[in-house]
Amino acid sequence: MGYSRAELARYRGACLPDLLGDDVRLLFVGINPGLLTAAVQAHFARPGNRFYPALYRAGITDRLIAAGDGYRAEDLAHLQDRGVGITNVVEHATARAAELTRPELLAGGRALVSRVERIKPRVVAVLGLTAYRVAFDRSKAKAGRQAERLGGAELWVAPNPSGLNAHARLADLAAAYREVAVAAGIDVLPVPVG
Repeated sequence: MGYSRAELARYRGACLPDLLGDDVRLLFVGINPGLLTAAVQAHFARPGNRFYPALYRAGITDRLIAAGDGYRAEDLAHLQDRGVGITNVVEHATARAAELTRPELLAGGRALVSRVERIKPRVVAVLGLTAYRVAFDRSKAKAGRQAERLGGAELWVAPNPSGLNAHARLADLAAAYREVAVAAGIDVLPVPVG
């Protein structure tokens, strides 16, 4: 189902629940939901977003998940069965992550620590170096595994899958996500050909 710009604007400030199963080993952390994501109640729903193609290419999922119209029950169950969870630094939706203020990101970082302590994943992967630097006041942080832990979990910073992130190709995303999945103890699948 398509949405007009005016229809999507009604989702500004809306939230969507975290995607969590019984055994979250790897918790991916987006910056915040986009308007389409809030509308369809599925993380990384915008068709140009490379999150699900990267999961598939990384061998984390056995299929390419399309969340643009919301999750299919079998795809949602597959993510949960694989030990994948998804949340955000900031819970409320905006048209673009650049609309978030520094205080919103800092507050979101503090709230994320509590959420991670409750969920207890093995690994947390924050998707976006700039957002991580702001939300956790780590101006000199580099991508990859961090020396510190977050809420008891091993902490990684990986590339943001947004199509606006021109610095990271799909292959780069897949390689980074595969590395965090292995660190989380997820049995990665063979990398698909083609």
